[in-house]
Amino acid sequence: MATNGTNHRFLIWGGKGWVAGHLEVLLRSQGKEVFTTTVRMEDREAVKAELDKIKPTHVLNCAGCTGRPNVDWCEDHKEETMRSNVVGTLNLTDCCYLSGIHCTVFATGCIYHYNDSHPIGGPGFKETDPANFTGSFYSETKGHVEEIMKYYTNCLILRLRMPVSDDLHPRNFVTKISKYERVVDIPNSNTILTDLLPASVLMAEHGDTGVYNFTNPGAISHNEVLSLFKEIVRPDFTWKNFTVEEQSKVIKAGRSNCLLDTTKLESKLKEYGYTVPEIHVAYRQCFERMKAAGVK
Repeated sequence: MATNGTNHRFLIWGGKGWVAGHLEVLLRSQGKEVFTTTVRMEDREAVKAELDKIKPTHVLNCAGCTGRPNVDWCEDHKEETMRSNVVGTLNLTDCCYLSGIHCTVFATGCIYHYNDSHPIGGPGFKETDPANFTGSFYSETKGHVEEIMKYYTNCLILRLRMPVSDDLHPRNFVTKISKYERVVDIPNSNTILTDLLPASVLMAEHGDTGVYNFTNPGAISHNEVLSLFKEIVRPDFTWKNFTVEEQSKVIKAGRSNCLLDTTKLESKLKEYGYTVPEIHVAYRQCFERMKAAGVK
């Protein structure tokens, strides 16, 4: 696998996606050689042709099916979800492996749910803990595919959760919960993209592989997020809560709620002199950046 050096060529899969767009901007700002593609991951011949044409040293896989407007879509489109999130993800990783290309997969940590051994306020789930959340078909497929994909020696699997950008893009977790009529108030791990996307590039360039919980340290509740949002970005903002039981009546699939342990990630990034701020600090910084940019 390619390691730290200057002759890196990045190919972002799922090039028209939200996270992909942020990655492309970041890589270009760093002066990196970067390409994007929208080739379907499950089309093996097309994938091989694209890899042969671009000849990347690193593939950053941001493709996949999360459903529109949300993961409830996957409940009624199971085959399409599997074709993308299982067949496609494995196919792209396999093609990269055969060509000696490092592949970073932007995966999900929404494969866990608080339980007796990991209660709210207790220890977080480690990378070695088996997935325990199958409340949505989306999460079920993600849990299964990670179990297989982790054996590829060219593959870095980064588990994001509830990703947040410095704008109010429709895919931003904050945008989503700010538009809900009611929200549940449960602490969760979140991924602030400004903090973590540079870390993903560092890890890819160093040839890191295996599974990493890819969130800011700590957990924050929806009410804490929205309180900070109100304080810093939108002073007239109001919201209401409801219980998980009440929520279940208006959504088709269950939602994962969990804290991920970031010890492994923090330890690895320390080797590169990179630190990720704790989630409450990170949110305050994120909203300050929004305010400075005139976001309302």
